[in-house]
Amino acid sequence: MVKAEKENLKTKLKSIVAALPEKPGTYQFYNSSGEIIYVGKAKNLKKRVSSYFRKDVDRLKTKVLVSKIEDISYFVVNTEEDALLLENQLIKKYKPRYNVLLKDGKTYPSICITKEYLPRIFSTRNINKKTGIYFGPYSHVSTMHSMLDLIKKLYKPRCCNINMTKEGIEKMKYKACLEFHIGNCKAPCIGKQSMEEYRLNIEKAKEILKGNVRKLYKEIYERMIAASELLEFEKADELKNQYLLLESYCAKSEVVSNSINNVDVFSINDNEEENNVYINYIHVSNGAINQCFTFEYKKKLNETRDDLLLMAIQEIRNRYGSDAHEIIIPFEIEWKIKDAYFTIPQRGDKKKLLDLSIINGKQYRFDRLKQSEKLNPEQKNTRIMKELQNVLGMSRLPFHIECFDNSNISGTDAVAGCVVFKGLKPSKKEYRKFNIKTVVGPDDYASMEEIVRRRYSRIIEEGAPLPDLIITDGGIGQMNIVRKVLHELGIDIYIAGLAKDSGHRTNELLFGFPPKTIAISTKSELFHTLTRIQDEVHRFAITFHRDKRSKHALHSELDNIKGIGPRSKELLIKELKSVKRIKESDFQRISEIIGAKKAELVYNYFNKN
Repeated sequence: MVKAEKENLKTKLKSIVAALPEKPGTYQFYNSSGEIIYVGKAKNLKKRVSSYFRKDVDRLKTKVLVSKIEDISYFVVNTEEDALLLENQLIKKYKPRYNVLLKDGKTYPSICITKEYLPRIFSTRNINKKTGIYFGPYSHVSTMHSMLDLIKKLYKPRCCNINMTKEGIEKMKYKACLEFHIGNCKAPCIGKQSMEEYRLNIEKAKEILKGNVRKLYKEIYERMIAASELLEFEKADELKNQYLLLESYCAKSEVVSNSINNVDVFSINDNEEENNVYINYIHVSNGAINQCFTFEYKKKLNETRDDLLLMAIQEIRNRYGSDAHEIIIPFEIEWKIKDAYFTIPQRGDKKKLLDLSIINGKQYRFDRLKQSEKLNPEQKNTRIMKELQNVLGMSRLPFHIECFDNSNISGTDAVAGCVVFKGLKPSKKEYRKFNIKTVVGPDDYASMEEIVRRRYSRIIEEGAPLPDLIITDGGIGQMNIVRKVLHELGIDIYIAGLAKDSGHRTNELLFGFPPKTIAISTKSELFHTLTRIQDEVHRFAITFHRDKRSKHALHSELDNIKGIGPRSKELLIKELKSVKRIKESDFQRISEIIGAKKAELVYNYFNKN
């Protein structure tokens, strides 16, 4: 590979890593042939993947792996546990060269409820759907055992391996074992527990494994309260432990489910203002995700979402040779596909898979947008300006924005500042400072009226372009002052205001006449951009005010003596320390410091009376 190609590859990989989300998930490294050479899991995808490309990596094997990487893909999940499960499935599927392969064929355990007359509940790594119903698999074995212990304490299912039948129980063929005598089983085999009660307990156990625990929470809580009222504190404590166990561990994996086999999942993410559409595809086989990709399509005409999704479904299924009969989609499609049917789940495991597909599609779109905006910052600024235009209902793009702020201390040294942003970039050469000339005392409204009138009267005289939007660092009062001045000058400019709450934090955008609050999230990019403009004008005005104050603070009576320059003043202050001591000194002492000629000027100034 030539040097130019290496640099291009390095830039490509760097941009991919920079755009990775800080979320849990799995990542895949590809070689030049497009083969997956490594699959990894991460609690934070961006932090984990970027660690491979640090200069301080000293492990030879890691360096060799990194040298083979030509492309990177990733898959976002909701929890760290799901990332662990998905990594396990992908390693088994693709057998990457640089992964430690699980050659023993083991997989994560599941919980089985058998289809026997008296069903049993136990953990297993072998799945045979003819013998029972399976829940899981569980990547945290301790979680699974805690759930089994909880079920055992709550409902005491039998744990023996005897093949019991209804006829055998009626003929008294079985005997109670040790588990019955120590309280771990209610002995349905000898009629000590009715068949109806036993099966009802099994159904409740199924609800726990499905994660439907609200009713059980309430039931255990009521039993706990009742036991405490009866002073049965030992029993109440046991119920409390069961309640806490249920709250902590009754969560089932969202990534895989043994009840789902050979299913395709598709979701679409698009925006009316964008030409790009993102289709996420997930394939589930034998209860595990083994394929997960997001594809980007560009609209050619005004295709509908139905048309785009249907086209993508057929193309992606053909590309990967999928023969899944069930296709999960987010909305109804009028068309039909041969040998397959569409499902729109509303709840359960399939709905969770659809939600996962939607999350990954959105994340991919966000990352692509983020990556393109890093390469082209102008694109981001244009997008935010369009958003501001739409939010305010402006007829033109707010390319040229100006913002004003006043600064004074009890009316002294009153100044103001105006900052100019073009294309959401500060145009510092067009910033303007104003000394307040006509206002006495601390009057922000009068000060705002003076500087706005001076600013735009000057612009009109010079024939310079007017701004598209004026932002005031204040509420309705300042907006009304600006509107009044513009009306008197006969010019029409959009006006917005940024208002603060009682804690002096900007919390809302005002616009219109009369001004009304515009609903935008305080966490949005648009709001952060507006507050950045506000912070800039505040910084500019405060700096100007501080400089002006400093000049006054440094002024002394020596500045009033004609013929005494900075060097002479410096020597006098250095030797005599203060103006007061200079006043008290005689002619001889002053002349020793700055000479007789200048000493005469200083001495005569302070002793003229």
